[in-house]
Amino acid sequence: MKRIIVLSSILGLVLTSCVSQKEFDALNGKYTKALDELGVYEGRLQDCKTEKSNLESKNGALNSQISSLEGNIATLQKSLESCVSLNQQGNTNISKLIDEINSSNSYIKDLIAQNQKQDSLNKALSGRLKRSLDDVNDQDVQIQVKKGVVFISLSDKMLFKSGKYEINTNAATVLAKIGKVVNDYKDYDILIEGHTDNVPISNKLIKDNWDLSAMRATAIARYLQNDLQVNPARITAGARSEYVPKASNLTPEGRAINRRTEIIILPKLEEFMKLMDIQAKNVQK
Repeated sequence: MKRIIVLSSILGLVLTSCVSQKEFDALNGKYTKALDELGVYEGRLQDCKTEKSNLESKNGALNSQISSLEGNIATLQKSLESCVSLNQQGNTNISKLIDEINSSNSYIKDLIAQNQKQDSLNKALSGRLKRSLDDVNDQDVQIQVKKGVVFISLSDKMLFKSGKYEINTNAATVLAKIGKVVNDYKDYDILIEGHTDNVPISNKLIKDNWDLSAMRATAIARYLQNDLQVNPARITAGARSEYVPKASNLTPEGRAINRRTEIIILPKLEEFMKLMDIQAKNVQK
C-alpha cells in the first residue's frame, strides 16, 4: 500500500511538473532504494515479532519452572525441618543409649569379676575336698568343677548296701570330711541327688528306683544335718532315678557307674543365676 502511494506521488509529480530525465532517474533510484530499505525493515520487524513470540513462550516456561521449583523448595524446607527435629531426637536417644550401654558394661564387668572370684573359690573348694579325700579310692569318689559348681560323685557301694538306703559305717568317714569342708563354706548351698541304674528294685518296702534314689538322697541330707551339723536351710535333696545315666546300662561296669549319689556344692541361688547369666552372655559373644 505504501509502495502504491509513493508511486502515485511520483507519477503525480511527473504529470504535473516538467522535470528532466536526470531528475526522474534520481527520484526513481531513491524510490528503489527506499523500497529495498523498506523490505529490510519489514524483515527485521518480522524477526522481532518471531523472537518476541519465542521469548514469551520461554518466559512462560521459565515461570512454570520457577513455580515448580518454589514448590520443591517449600517441600524440601519442611523435610529439612523434620530431619533436624528427628536428628535432635536421635541425638537424645543415642545419648540415652550410650548411658545405658555404659551402665550395662559396668554391670557386666561386675558380674565378670564375681564370676572370676567364684571360679577361684570353686577351685579352692575343690582342691580342699580332693586333699581331704585323698585316701579314698578314686572309683568311689570323683570331684570336679563344672558350670560354676563343684560336683562330688559318690559310688553307691561305698555309701549303701545293694537295694538299701541306710548309710554304711565306712561312708561316715568320707561324709564327715565333706561335712567339715562345706561347714567352712557357709555361703554355698548343697544339692544332693540320688541316681540308680535301670534294674528294677526288688525290695518290697521300696516301690521303684524313684523311691530308692529319693531315700538315699534324703538319708545323706539327714546325716549332714543331724551328725555333721550342716545347716538344713542350705540343703536340698532330690531324686533322679535311672534317667540321668553317666554310662550305658547295658554292662555291669556302666550300671555300677550310674548307681551314685551326687553332692553338688553351689553358690546361693541368686548368685548362681547371675553367674549362669554372665556365662551365657560370654558364650554368645
